[in-house]
Amino acid sequence: MELTGKIIAVMPAKSGVSTKTGNNWMTQEYVIEVPGQYPKRCAFSVFGEDRIKQFNLQSGDDVTIQFDIDAREFNGRWYNDVRVYNVIRGQVQQPVVTNTSVASSSFPSPEEAQNADGDELPF
Repeated sequence: MELTGKIIAVMPAKSGVSTKTGNNWMTQEYVIEVPGQYPKRCAFSVFGEDRIKQFNLQSGDDVTIQFDIDAREFNGRWYNDVRVYNVIRGQVQQPVVTNTSVASSSFPSPEEAQNADGDELPF
């Protein structure tokens, strides 16, 4: 899956040592905003110090993120995990919003309104 938008928040990196393997780990969370008439936001994480440094995501960056979604259960509640595996830098294109209801209405043009009889309303 992928989303294209602007990075609007960068959280501090978290790190630790795995209790199972004893290996060091690092993760960092970000928030992307997808443009549109009603912009959407999505929090995601990048796992691994090498990927965090490779992607070097900063607030204000225009990117396309490629990610996987997984869910996990904790204390009877389920939580989604959006984990990014690739980042493509590029321009975010703003969608063009058009209002077709006004363009397709039956209102007369100004010329038609002037040519209408005096006792009839032009609409």
